Amino acid sequence: MQSQLEELLPFLHDRNPQARQVALANLVGHTAKESPNRGIFFQGAGGGVSLKDSIPVRDLKLLCRDQPAIAHDAFKALVNLSDSMLLASSLSEKSFLTFLISYVANTASLLADLASMLLSNLTAFPIAAKALLSLNVPVISLRSASFSGHAVGTTAGLPSTLYFTSYYAPESRCMTSAPPLPYPSDDPTDVNAILVLVDAFTRAASGTVSISENDPDKKADAPESIMRKGELHFLASVFANVSVYPAARQIFLTPAPSEIGMRDKDSAPLEYPLSKLVAFTEHPNIIRRRGVVSTIKNCAFDTSKHKVLLAPERSIDTAEKNAQAGVGLLPAILLPLAGPEEFDLEEMESLPPALQFLPPTKRRELDPLLRLTHVETLLLLCTTRKGRESLRENGVYLVVRALHLVETDERVGVQILRLVSLLKRDEGEETMNEGDEQWDETRIDRGEGDESDEDEKVIEI
Repeated sequence: MQSQLEELLPFLHDRNPQARQVALANLVGHTAKESPNRGIFFQGAGGGVSLKDSIPVRDLKLLCRDQPAIAHDAFKALVNLSDSMLLASSLSEKSFLTFLISYVANTASLLADLASMLLSNLTAFPIAAKALLSLNVPVISLRSASFSGHAVGTTAGLPSTLYFTSYYAPESRCMTSAPPLPYPSDDPTDVNAILVLVDAFTRAASGTVSISENDPDKKADAPESIMRKGELHFLASVFANVSVYPAARQIFLTPAPSEIGMRDKDSAPLEYPLSKLVAFTEHPNIIRRRGVVSTIKNCAFDTSKHKVLLAPERSIDTAEKNAQAGVGLLPAILLPLAGPEEFDLEEMESLPPALQFLPPTKRRELDPLLRLTHVETLLLLCTTRKGRESLRENGVYLVVRALHLVETDERVGVQILRLVSLLKRDEGEETMNEGDEQWDETRIDRGEGDESDEDEKVIEI
């Protein structure tokens, strides 16, 4: 059987697209981890040799740009194979990573969800995560006089697709990712890959592309919105994977232009990239919630950024060039922990506005691992005295006290008691500057055997 499958490998780069499609359709089922014939894709791996020149892997990477049916199977094969450390180096090459990120960012990409799954698996390996952090992606602004914003993109084999966004990533161009027409005339500018992914992740949450948000003077005959091609939930796992590194946390917690692709960057409003993610702690999709919650927790390890994390999101600090003064993290953490409890008016006033007068139908986060992660994030915010004082002033004790009365998971209950002991203890001169030093990076508890590490588990399809 294996010898017969090996005979199909050369057809992956055959000039005949039908030959490529038939060969890949017969091979993709053998990319699963439990397949006894999976080794045929690791040719050249003997003795620890790098797979950068592995012909099957090279072909699969190229086939991701092929016709829809072929590209689908190629992406699927790489998603399954990307659980192997042997492939991490090959799939982390700059050109391929740039293609993946650009492809995900293009609203017309048919297989964007598969590409985001592949990025999720890859970033579980340090070599890929670090390559992503240092990567810039070229984008072209669509806000120019030569581009109307109502162009129709066409690609061979695909129906015409309306393309609406404020920028275009030219490296995404392939047979399943339509470019805008007329093609924008501006020169490309480089944007940090994480910022591009955060923007795509945020925009994809709506499920549609609003025309009016990008072009107030939209044509009368243009539809109000179009459906996006992907939901990109697995990008949340990418953020969780990379945020264990200080360099990633620096990106998430450094003010950046709120909109990708703006030509006049100096006048663009700024915001913290993490503030775009915190809104998804109560998103219906658990994959998106888990990744975002883990990213928030990882960012909370940086005690020097606790002021930014806890400051209200909407206050403006002109000293920071129109950046939002903070991420406004507490409501995003407390809402999943809050239930329909009623508080005295005096107690209610101590809570953030988003937690006041919650309806009787309000439900807590159902996943105990996510509740545990939220409580652990609050514990991390208690590592400085200023953090503890902020939590006390915003009624955190009220929320966790009510949670403890109904909590059924023992692990969550133990961490709530730890949190309460920190919030209710007396402060003195000896704790004046407690925890203001940098948090020990070695204490990130994402080691083997931790059930909360769901975001580092590979996806197999």
